[in-house]
Amino acid sequence: MRKKTLPIIKNDPWLKPFSDAIEGRYAEAIRKEAELTKEAGSLSEFANGHQYFGLHRDRDGWVFREWAPNATSIKLVGDFSGWQPREEFSLTRLPNGIWEGHFPADTIRHGQLYKMLVEWPGGEGERIPAYTTRVVQDPETHIFSAQVWDPAKPYKWKVKDFRPDVTPLLIYECHIGMAQQKEGVGSYEEFRHNVLPRIAADGYNAIQIMAIQEHPYYGSFGYHVSNFFAPSSRFGTPEELKQLIDDAHSHGIAVIMDIVHSHAVKNEVEGLGRLDGSYDLYFYGDDRREHPAWDSLCFDYGKNEVIHFLLSNCKYWMEEFRFDGFRFDGVTSMLYYNHGLGQAFGSYDDYYNGSQDPNAITYLTLANKLIHSLNPHAITIAEEMSGMPGLALPIKDGGMGFDYRMAMGIPDYWIKTLKEVKDEDWKPTSIFWELTNRRDDEKTISYVESHDQALVGDKTVIFRLIDDKMYWHMMVGDDDMTVSRGIALHKLIRLVTLATINGGYLNFMGNEWGHPEWIDFPREGNGWSYKYARRQWDLVDRDDLQYKYLQAFDNAMVELVAGINNFQALGIEKLWEKDDDQVLAFRRGNLVFVFNFNPFKSFDGYGILAPAGKYTVELSSDNPAFGGYGNIDESVSHLTVADPLYAPTGKEWLKLYLPARSAQVLRLHRSRQRRKK
Repeated sequence: MRKKTLPIIKNDPWLKPFSDAIEGRYAEAIRKEAELTKEAGSLSEFANGHQYFGLHRDRDGWVFREWAPNATSIKLVGDFSGWQPREEFSLTRLPNGIWEGHFPADTIRHGQLYKMLVEWPGGEGERIPAYTTRVVQDPETHIFSAQVWDPAKPYKWKVKDFRPDVTPLLIYECHIGMAQQKEGVGSYEEFRHNVLPRIAADGYNAIQIMAIQEHPYYGSFGYHVSNFFAPSSRFGTPEELKQLIDDAHSHGIAVIMDIVHSHAVKNEVEGLGRLDGSYDLYFYGDDRREHPAWDSLCFDYGKNEVIHFLLSNCKYWMEEFRFDGFRFDGVTSMLYYNHGLGQAFGSYDDYYNGSQDPNAITYLTLANKLIHSLNPHAITIAEEMSGMPGLALPIKDGGMGFDYRMAMGIPDYWIKTLKEVKDEDWKPTSIFWELTNRRDDEKTISYVESHDQALVGDKTVIFRLIDDKMYWHMMVGDDDMTVSRGIALHKLIRLVTLATINGGYLNFMGNEWGHPEWIDFPREGNGWSYKYARRQWDLVDRDDLQYKYLQAFDNAMVELVAGINNFQALGIEKLWEKDDDQVLAFRRGNLVFVFNFNPFKSFDGYGILAPAGKYTVELSSDNPAFGGYGNIDESVSHLTVADPLYAPTGKEWLKLYLPARSAQVLRLHRSRQRRKK
C-alpha cells in the first residue's frame, strides 16, 4: 500500500524535499505517545503526576511522594517538626527513584510551612518539593517555603461549563501584580474588582495572564519559574485566582495562562536546579544544561519523567483552575539546539537542517494533543519567531497542534518603521504585505505591541510617537502637532493590524489608550521602586486628558470586529494601494477599510474600485470622539459610480474624502446587480 502523504506536504509543494524529516517527526510523536500510554491507556491518564507526587490527604492522613533517584535520604522538615529532622517524617525509597512517606492526619495542618531535607552522595540541602502547589516567601527573611494547602472549604465554581466564543480571538494581555494603580504588587482580588470590569467593557473576549507560576524574582516578569504547580502567592491565594477565573467566565471572557515550559530558574533551594543533588534530574547534564542567553536551565525533553512532569503540569492548571488554554513561552528556544539564537531562518532548509530538537518537538505535539483531549475548546498559542512550518497545524495533518502562532514580525515591523522611516515614506504596499504575509493554513495572533515592547530599554508605540511631549501636551484642547500626529498614527496602526487578522489580535494592558512610559520592575538599579511596575488608570479616566480618545477608538474598533462572527476567517481582498498617495483599501465581507497614511495630503473625491452598491461609514478615526477633527461626514451615504471599463468586474468607483492620517471603515449595504446584455 502506498504511504499516504501528510496534508502539510501535500498543501505546500516547497516542503516536499523535506518529507522525510516531517514524516519522521510525525511518526516519532505517535511512537512516543504509544510508549508513554502503554500502561496508562491515554495521555490524560498518563499526565496525572500531580495527583501522585507532592503532599496529599488520603484515607489514613497524609501521603507525600517525590521523584529523587540520586537522594540517599529525604525527611520533611517544617512547622510540624520544629524545623528539625525527625524520624517520623522520614521518607522511604521505592523503586524507580521514588520516595514516599505516610503521616497521621493530626501531624500536619493547613497553612504550615515545610521543605524537604535531602541528602545525596557528598552533600545535603533543603529543597522545595517539585509538585508543591503553594509556595510563600517570608517577608523578613525573604526565604521561600512550601505551604500545606488544604482549606476546609474548597472553592465552589459558579460557571459550570464555560465555552469561549472567540471568533475572532481578542486577547488582553495582563500581569496581575502590575495591573494596579498603586506603587506595589497588585492582587488577584484587586484585579478581579478593578481591572476585569474594564476588560469586559473594552470588548476583549480573552485575557492572557502572565507570571502565574511561582518565581523567586519578581522582576523576571514570571519567566524564571521555580515552582511549576504553584500559583504565585504574592498575588493572593489559589482560591482567589479561581474566583478571578470564574468571574472572567461569567463575563464571557476566556482565560489563557502564559505557561513556561521552555526553561526554569537556576535556583537550587527554591527551584528544580539540583533537587536531589544531581545536575541532570529534569535538565540536561552536559553543556546544554544552561541557556546561553537567559541564565536559566533547559529541560531534557528526551526523558519520559520530564514529559510526565510537564504534561501533568498542563493538566493540573486546566483541571484545578479551569484555564481555557495556554500561550507557550519561548517555543523557538525549545525547537532548536541553538535556541534559534543568531539564525536568520531565511529558507525552508533552516527548519530541516538537523539543528532541530526532535524531543522538544515531540513534547510540544503531545502537549497540544493532551490539552485538546481535556478540552476540545481549549486555546493554545505558540510564541515562536522562526516561522517553522506546521507549528499551528493539526497533528493529524503533520503539524504540532497549536491553534495559533504569534505574528512576532509585526511589532518588529512597526518599531522599525517608526524608528527608521519618515512619515512621507510609509508605503501601503509594504504595510499590507507585512500584515498579511503568513501561511494560509496556520492562524496567527497579530499585535502592534505586547509587554516585550513596553519593557525598560525599549519604547511603546505611543512613546516613540510622542516621547516627552506626553508629559506636557496631552490636555484636551492642546493642539501640539507632535501629539496630534502620535494620536492619529496610533489609531491607524492599531486598526490596520486588527483589520488584517487571520486568527486573533492581542493588546497589552494600557497600551490601547497609550499608557505613558515603560515597564520597569523593582531592582537594585532603580532603588527597588514600583513606580513603573503599575498602570496609571487615572490618566484614561480623566476627561481633561486625550488618553480617553485612544481608549474610545480602541473600544469602537474592537466592537466592530467582535460583532462579525468569524471575522478572522473572511477573505481579505485588496481593493487599492498607491504608494505615491500613501492610500490603502481592502475589503473583508461587507466592510471596506480605507487608510490614508499621507501626513500632508488630504484627498477629495478619491476613487477606489470597490463592489458596486451603497456604502455608509461605520467607523472614522477622524471622529472628534476619537481625538479627530470631524472632517469626515459620517452621515453621508456613498453610492458607487459606474465605469464601463470595469463593468465586467462588478467594481465601480467609490469616491471618498480622505483626510491626511485618517482611516475609515465603510459597510456595503446594497450591491447593484450587473445588467444582462
